[in-house]
Order: sequence, then C-alpha cells, then structure tokens
Amino acid sequence: SSNATSFVSCVLQNFLKYDIKESASQTRDVLRQHFNDLKGTLRKLLDERLVSLLQEVDIIEQETIKPLDDCQKLIEHGVNTAEDLVREGEIAILGGVGEKNEKLWSFTKKASHIQLDSLPEVPLLVDVPCLSAQLDDSILTIVKDQIFNHGTVASRPPVQIEELIEKPGGIIVRWCKVDDDFTAQDYRLQFRKSTSNHFEDVYVGSETEFIVLHIDPNVDYQFRVCARGDGRQEWSPWSVPQMGHSTLVPHEWTAGFEGYSLSSRRNIALRNDSQATGVLYSSAPTYFCGQTLTFRVETVGQPDRRDSIGVCVEKQNGYDSLQRDQAVCIGTNGAVFVNGKEMTNQLPAVTSGSTVTFDMEAVTLVTTNNNDTGNFKLRVTISSNNREVVFDWLLDQSYVSLYFGCSFFYPGWKVLVF
Repeated sequence: SSNATSFVSCVLQNFLKYDIKESASQTRDVLRQHFNDLKGTLRKLLDERLVSLLQEVDIIEQETIKPLDDCQKLIEHGVNTAEDLVREGEIAILGGVGEKNEKLWSFTKKASHIQLDSLPEVPLLVDVPCLSAQLDDSILTIVKDQIFNHGTVASRPPVQIEELIEKPGGIIVRWCKVDDDFTAQDYRLQFRKSTSNHFEDVYVGSETEFIVLHIDPNVDYQFRVCARGDGRQEWSPWSVPQMGHSTLVPHEWTAGFEGYSLSSRRNIALRNDSQATGVLYSSAPTYFCGQTLTFRVETVGQPDRRDSIGVCVEKQNGYDSLQRDQAVCIGTNGAVFVNGKEMTNQLPAVTSGSTVTFDMEAVTLVTTNNNDTGNFKLRVTISSNNREVVFDWLLDQSYVSLYFGCSFFYPGWKVLVF
C-alpha cells in the first residue's frame, strides 16, 4: 500500500513538473513573439513617420524656392534685353549717316518700350523660410517608461475553469475566480477542437457560465478563460486549458415542415410567413429523463393562446398545438398544460430571450388491479424566468425517450433547442 502511494505521488510530481515546464516554455514563446511583433511594428511606425516628415521638407522647399526662381528668370531676361539694346545702339552709332538715322530711330523706339529700371520684388530676408527639425527627446523617456512597465508574468491565472457539463450538441462551461484580490469586470471564453491550433472567442461578458453550442458529438474540445480587471484594458493570463466533449446526440427539429425555416444545424426553428399550421416536432425522440431540455426564445411574434412549447410521447399529426393528450407544454402566455388540461399554476409570459427548461425523472410505477404494467409516473419541472412549476405526469407505459415540439400561429417566433 505504501509503495503504491509512493508511486502515485511520484507520478503526480512528475506530471506537475511537466505542467510547470510546459507552461514556462509556452510563456517564453509568447513573450518572444510579442516583443518581436512589437519591434517590427515600432520600426514600421518610425519609418512611416520619417517618410512623412521628409515629404513635408520637400513640399516646403519646392513651394518657397519657386517664387525666387521666377524672380531670377525675370532679372536674367531683363539683363539680356538690356545687353541686346546696348549692342544695337553701338551698331547704330557706328553706321553711315542715312543708315545711322534709321538705326537710331529704331533704337530709340525700342528703348522707349523697354522698362530698364523695372525689377521684380525680392522678398525680405526675414520672409524667406529657413527649414529646421524640432525633435523632442522626451519621447525617449516616455517610451522607455512604457516599455519597462509593459507586460507581466503571473505564476497563476486569477480564474480557472470549474466544470464542463455535456449537453446535446453543446457543452456548458463554468468558471470561477481563484484570486480573492482580483476584481473581475469581464470574462473571455475561448475554445477549439483538439486538432486545431487556433482558439476562437465564444463569449465575452460578466457571467461565469456559458453554453458553447455547435459541438460535434464525441469530439474533444479545449476550453480556456481569462478575465479583465476592474477599470483595466488588458486581459489576465489564460486559465489552464480543460478538455471536454459531449456524447449526447444534438437535438434537431424535423426538416421540411412547411411552416418553419431551420438553421443549418437544425437546432433553431423560425416560424415563417406560411399559412400552414401544426406542430413542429423533433426529428427523433432524443430527450431522456434525467436530462435538462432547454428552449431559448430568440425572437417573438404575435402571441396566440394555442401557442405551445413542450414534450410529448410521440408525433401526432393533425393537431395544431401540444395542448393535447400524451404531452406537457407551456403556452407563450405562461399557461401550463398537462395532457391537454390547463393547470392552475402559471409561469410568466414568454418574451424575447426567455429560457424555458424541462426536467423529468421517473417517480414510481403505479400498479392497478387489472394488469401488472400499470401507469408510469414522471415528475416534471418546468422553469421559466426564475419561476417553476412541478407536477406528476401519468403515462400509460414507460418510455425510454421522448419527442419535443413547438407550435406558433403567427410568424416571427424563433426558438433554439439544446
């Protein structure tokens, strides 16, 4: 016995050492990757800022030199014109008398039309830009302080996954705080298939419980959760990933019913505009006693007293509601029906976001004097909006599994089952 205890203790220690080494290795990888990404981003941002400032220098240089270039061109043009006129005057003086008079007359006429004393305005020295760069070295101190305080290493996360509960087509994940000094503002839940390398967000909020739907049966999934402290932006370290799966077959509505449109996984039914009426049943009797069957009303339409959501022994066509024999249900007005009879106890009316749950357990087998089989009794609990009703449902025989169904007379009602 002592040897067995020592062996178990040794195995446990080795497992814990492996877990510590594995988490430390993953933490190193995360830190290296984060700071490499940060360096790349900072280098890119600095390069972009440098290019932007150099472009500003180019623009100012071009805009301020252009008027001076134009002024220089005007002065050079005036000087060239004056030199040409002087040469023309010298030639006129050196010519013959008749030719001289004609050339002097031409020279005089041309000189009268040229303003040799007109110069373009030259800007004052104080008005000429002198480029410089203003660089505040205090940014280095600011960045240095931010970098030195960036990131933390925690020996244990402030929240951990507490429980995984399998549901048909889903898994309920519950978590709790393990650090009493940590005040959580929000939680963030992620999951992935065990064969995937990528976690994806599935819930962000203040609750400590969430049902993850779209779970394939008999497939392993990993779950992890973290938290954000009150008044903070960054998330805490992730909890230790927990593995979970569901062996329960997903609940599905029957496809092809004219009055309802179904989601791709057939777990959501929407009452459409069709004039067809009747009860939409489950595709198979997938509800078993001891389980919790949950309906969540996503959207509501116009209510009708014949509306129903509930459970029945078998599919019976020709009825427009589950308010019949061999069925228990709740109406959208909150009325509860057992084998077609309305109970005196009533639940709140169903509204958008309402969750209605059915829990059943076998109580006793009531025998009669006429036969040995007797009647089968189920204790049924229907809950809605923090209220519940409990009653016994008598059946003519024992049933291993049951169907579920719904009926709505006006469009707009959408119901998710899980």
